Amino acid sequence: MKKIAVIDGQGGGIGSLITKALREEFGDRIEILALGTNSTATSAMMKARANKGATGENAIAWNVDRVQIITGPLSIIMPNGMLGELTPKMSDAIISSSAKKLLIPLNQENAEVIGVVKEPLPHLIEKLVERIKEEFNV
Repeated sequence: MKKIAVIDGQGGGIGSLITKALREEFGDRIEILALGTNSTATSAMMKARANKGATGENAIAWNVDRVQIITGPLSIIMPNGMLGELTPKMSDAIISSSAKKLLIPLNQENAEVIGVVKEPLPHLIEKLVERIKEEFNV
């Protein structure tokens, strides 16, 4: 079974929207692992029907090499992102993982990806789901 890690922090709002969209599209054909920088974020993704959840630095570092795709906001690869919740160890583990990273380009960390068209979050999540379908040849 294909495994996807959804990583988020703070309130877990973006991660829960991603988890919900993936569950609606793929049903039980994929395993969704909710990895939160805090328990609130993990809980929000679990309520959106992730299969499993884990919280904190070690959980993120341990699990990112056990999935085929990592997704979440762009800030998950930025040391000290999410108002400091994303530790350098977390970002290093995520970016060093051999898993494909499909990230939502939100401008929360005063970082801008040039060439990316700004779109509402629901449109970005639709594009993310389509890209994951391509990746899994579905």
